[in-house]
Amino acid sequence: MPTPTPRQPQDLAHLLTRAERLAARRLQSVLDADGCSLDAWRVLALLSDGEGHHMTAIAEAAFLPPPTLTKLVDHLVDQNFVHRRVDPLDRRRILAYLTPRGQAYWRRLDREVRAQWPVLSDGDDELLRALLGRLTDALDGASADTTR
Repeated sequence: MPTPTPRQPQDLAHLLTRAERLAARRLQSVLDADGCSLDAWRVLALLSDGEGHHMTAIAEAAFLPPPTLTKLVDHLVDQNFVHRRVDPLDRRRILAYLTPRGQAYWRRLDREVRAQWPVLSDGDDELLRALLGRLTDALDGASADTTR
């Protein structure tokens, strides 16, 4: 039996890119029915915890540059899905929260996405989450090492 060829980093990068694009396509097809973009879904997902988040944290979580995020949040405010408040601990910062209408919208989107999301076999979701978390941490640590 021949020895398998070790995986090259580009193989893993290719698989990750393909999985991300297929996942984004699947998500967007579900979100389109509700007129929601993938970026808006990411923002709503973060705000769904009810904690209130400042714009920098939202931009990082949604993978958006600050000016783009500001326009998106303005749009979500106009739709009465999000509202802003001054941070009581740092009056220079603004926190964003879901409105009751935004919470209802998020719950509906979340149900629809979960219903359309493929289910992996027993334990594979948790395993994949753990492995991707470890990879992210390793890559994040490696990029921190190169910036020193």
